[in-house]
Amino acid sequence: MSTPRVIALDGPSGSGKSTVARGVARTLGWRYVDTGATYRAATLAALRAGVALEDPAAVAAAVADARIELSVDPDVPGVRLDGDDVAAEIRGPVVTGAVSAVSAVPAVRAQMVALQRSLIGDGAVVEGRDIGTAVAPAAPVKVYLDASPEVRASRRAAEGTVGDVPTVAADLARRDQLDSSRQASPLQAADDAVHLDSSALSADEVVARVLELARAAGL
Repeated sequence: MSTPRVIALDGPSGSGKSTVARGVARTLGWRYVDTGATYRAATLAALRAGVALEDPAAVAAAVADARIELSVDPDVPGVRLDGDDVAAEIRGPVVTGAVSAVSAVPAVRAQMVALQRSLIGDGAVVEGRDIGTAVAPAAPVKVYLDASPEVRASRRAAEGTVGDVPTVAADLARRDQLDSSRQASPLQAADDAVHLDSSALSADEVVARVLELARAAGL
């Protein structure tokens, strides 16, 4: 079998995954798959359906009834839910506060992983929290991108949608704990992933390092 043309980029919020993944995909001319956006759209579907987030069966049913579409163009990322452009809404505080709970539902993860795999095509940079371990475990390049808590909080706060630095830091710590302790596909680095700390690196420097790994893997 030929080597799959997939770069798996995992890591916590604020580590720079989206910027780096889009930059690498743009350079290679590959697809860009933002798996976090699919979970956020699934969360919005559950919220719109009015189901109790503590009821995993109801959450999974609401997500199964939804139509989630993801743009794989690194220059024009976007997501639609039942035909609506929800790219801005899924980044708001309501969805952000609920996404860890919804994404922890095993049936939701199974649905989203199937969608994410269908979007990879003949070459993709896929970013998320379980890409190297669950979505694309055969990826020839796996990177776990991280940064210090202070840098991550500052980056997210600078986006202007989730509060000041102390508020963002507290929310990131909460999400880290939930994402790393959930039973279904927790946030963790694959055993063969290359760890990169982006705290003191520019986005361009991280992109360059990932591209070096891609070239070394023959991609």
